[in-house]
Formats: sequence, structure tokens, C-alpha cells
Amino acid sequence: VQLQASGGGEVQAGGSLRLSCVLSGNIFTVLQMGWYRQVPGKQRELVASIRKSETLNIPDYVDYSDSVKGRFTISEDEPNNMVFLQMTDLKPEDTAMYYCSAELLLPPGQRTFWGQGTQVTVSS
Repeated sequence: VQLQASGGGEVQAGGSLRLSCVLSGNIFTVLQMGWYRQVPGKQRELVASIRKSETLNIPDYVDYSDSVKGRFTISEDEPNNMVFLQMTDLKPEDTAMYYCSAELLLPPGQRTFWGQGTQVTVSS
């Protein structure tokens, strides 16, 4: 199983970026896909995630950190196992290495996989 993230770069405050991540390999069932970020010396933190619904008529659960609500949007292309993060109104404090993750069902349990990270730098 591999996760390949792309789309990072350097932008000025107020700008936008779109991160992409593709999941490949021997995939059984995707439980959750998400984006995390980390700055040196700090713990990796959740940015946004999509938790797959186990019930047909109940939508997937989407979660955002408070710091990005209203500015970032997570979306996915399920048939192609891709997840995206549209980031708008970027701020210098959004500067970090961004990682995509996928929690997969691997009987008898589950396992979380991580991509290699893509750097986002926002200048003031």
C-alpha cells in the first residue's frame, strides 16, 4: 500500500493551494482518509478527514480542525482512491509538512498508512 501526496508549494498569505493524494496497492476497504500536518518540534495534527459511513443511507463523516474550518475543504474521488485538500485564504501559520493518511481494513484489524508529505509554505 502506498500513498503519494502532491501539490504543496510556496504561496503568499491569502493564496490557495490544492493538495492531492493517491492511494494504491492491495486495498481491501478504506475506513478513513485524511490530511495531517506537522511543523518541526510539534506533534502531527489532524487537518481534515473523511470517515466512511458503514450505513448506505448515512453520509460519510467529515471533520476539520477548528483552525481551518471555512478555509479548507476535503474531498475525494472514491473510484480512483484519491483524496484532495483545497486550501484557501492561507495564513503563515498554515506552514507545515502536510501528510495524507488512509486507514484501511486489514482483517482481523485495521492499519493506518501515511504518505511521504508535501511541504506548504505561506509567506506573509
